[in-house]
Amino acid sequence: MNQLKRLLIVTMILTCFSSVAVTKENSIKIALDWKPEPEFGAFYEAERLSLFQKAGLDVEILQGGSGQPVAQMIAAKTVPFGIVASDAVLINRSQGGKIVALFAIYQDDPHGIMVDPSRNIHSLAELFAEKGDIAVSKGLPFVQWLEHKFPRKNAKLIPYSGGVGEFLRRKDYAQQCFVFSEPISAERLGKKPVVFLSKDTGFNPYLTVLATHEDFLTNNPEVVKKLVQAVRLGLQSYLRAPEETNRLMAGLNTSMDLATFNEASKRQLPFVETLETKKNGLGSMTLKRWEETKQQLMVLGLIGPNLDVSKSFRSY
Repeated sequence: MNQLKRLLIVTMILTCFSSVAVTKENSIKIALDWKPEPEFGAFYEAERLSLFQKAGLDVEILQGGSGQPVAQMIAAKTVPFGIVASDAVLINRSQGGKIVALFAIYQDDPHGIMVDPSRNIHSLAELFAEKGDIAVSKGLPFVQWLEHKFPRKNAKLIPYSGGVGEFLRRKDYAQQCFVFSEPISAERLGKKPVVFLSKDTGFNPYLTVLATHEDFLTNNPEVVKKLVQAVRLGLQSYLRAPEETNRLMAGLNTSMDLATFNEASKRQLPFVETLETKKNGLGSMTLKRWEETKQQLMVLGLIGPNLDVSKSFRSY
């Protein structure tokens, strides 16, 4: 095949791919559960590279914030897609909701508790046994799991109000964190914390999970498939070279500077790419992991035993 023929064939393929019509049915919104940060890099990368548009989708990404009830929004069909955690999916389904998980960015839970290094604490069990304040959002399932796993002796749980100011001021103050968020902020202000991850205690739900409603999935299977494919391509691209999309997100979320965006995007890699994703693909989920989360939520009394977890997610 000569060079001219190759060029004509490539041009025809690109033309067909880029000419997919965007219809009203393919105009969708994705509700984030927080502000633009590296955990959402896949979505903003897909937007920046026009991957949604090339798939025939008109996608609007809705920024979230503290207390954004995304699971309830999906269940109520306020939005067709949103970002949730797998434990939130199971809790909502146990209450009669019909949320379905589609794609999990974080294969391992990056929640943790960060501690002043001068305290010489070696474990969460030791932290919960010693005097001091632990700032947490008590309604979060991972916090409830830690309370169940490590009964307090002298530690006092207090409300977490955000930021790292109190952590920097007090040695006896520990707080919840995302391993590549608050710890980076503290480091850049002069104190490198010791971080104990929730996943190391056995509680390890999927996080930053793209989800939809069962009815939307039933009525629009091709739209869902195309969206998942575009997000996967966006994630692959973002993991290789996150800098441009980090700049885009930093412009949307001025509470985090670009240097922190770039550092966080590096540190999140082992939570996104695992042995499972190397075998099954980025964003993949397993029934075994969903069953484990179900059993732990049952122990905490958050759901009952009759929930069929196989209906809680789809594989693509």
